[in-house]
Amino acid sequence: MTTHRIGLIPGDGIGPEVLSPARLVLDAVARRHGLTLTYTSYDDWSCERYLREGAMMPDDGIDRLRDRDAILLGAVGHPGVPDHVSLWGLLIPIRRAFRQYVNLRPVRVFEGVDGPVRGARPGEVDLVVVRENTEGEYSEIGGLFNRGLPGETAVQEAVFTRAGVTRVLDYAFALAARRGGRLTSATKSNGIVHTMPFWDRIVAERAAAFPDVPWEREHIDALAAKFVLDPGRFDVVVASNLFGDILSDLAAAVAGSIGIAPAANLNPEREFPSMFEPVHGSAPDIAGRGVANPLGAIRSAAMMLDHLGHPAAARDVTDAVVSVLAGTDVRTPDLGGTATTAEFTDRLLAFL
Repeated sequence: MTTHRIGLIPGDGIGPEVLSPARLVLDAVARRHGLTLTYTSYDDWSCERYLREGAMMPDDGIDRLRDRDAILLGAVGHPGVPDHVSLWGLLIPIRRAFRQYVNLRPVRVFEGVDGPVRGARPGEVDLVVVRENTEGEYSEIGGLFNRGLPGETAVQEAVFTRAGVTRVLDYAFALAARRGGRLTSATKSNGIVHTMPFWDRIVAERAAAFPDVPWEREHIDALAAKFVLDPGRFDVVVASNLFGDILSDLAAAVAGSIGIAPAANLNPEREFPSMFEPVHGSAPDIAGRGVANPLGAIRSAAMMLDHLGHPAAARDVTDAVVSVLAGTDVRTPDLGGTATTAEFTDRLLAFL
């Protein structure tokens, strides 16, 4: 029997509320496939801990996670803690310490989910955003000068390295090859004079190593418009840290709800644990009401199973998601229904 050690970080807001259903689904599918999942939960790694102790996680937090096979995260963020404090105190250090340089965000329109975009139809929209996850626009280089004075100045440097760009492009091209699809590279080289032409040049270089993968480049502003006007034309989209962040949230909204969107922070070489999380964030406005949509966390758990080498188990979870959405009218409020988190989870478990 295969055993995997999973680190659970419930986090803030609805994080604990969606991680619990994800664990129920994992346990159910694990029994079917002869897997043993052991969990270590880091319940106080959160904004509440920051407000109490001045840190989102302990000083040895990274070392505590190092021997996990994977990490499942609920959400990070609280109105009483600035976002840059919460993210840079927990999520981003984990991504960077464990070289999770691929942020993978699949976007799919499901039968039974009404989206806001006419052209986003089930069976036609099934794309993946591959976001560079450890450098780019989200660097730590920069600072504030003349604080509080009329000449106060903020400087934020984007960092694009050949190694960093190459490895995420190779992952994206290989993924497009496996899917038999097309790769689209997001750029803005007509306005950003150094980093984006550098990105474009390396895209062209790496494309030569994947001659069977058709590819194109699109300026980010036009690409955002095309995500809305014709989302079905895209398959694999590769982008820098900032562009990928924005595009993936936009695509999730096009698909019907950010509440159903999963994400993976991958270390493809598997030298370190990868981390899986729903895209929706902590949603403090509905926290504690029992109505959070657990699908983002459940689909993230399915991605974790696939990464751990259990694609059949992952498919079972995805098939159950498809069945409950296509075959029932059970929906949480973000999808136009009245079901609670527990009611939705129970129906999904019945299909599973």
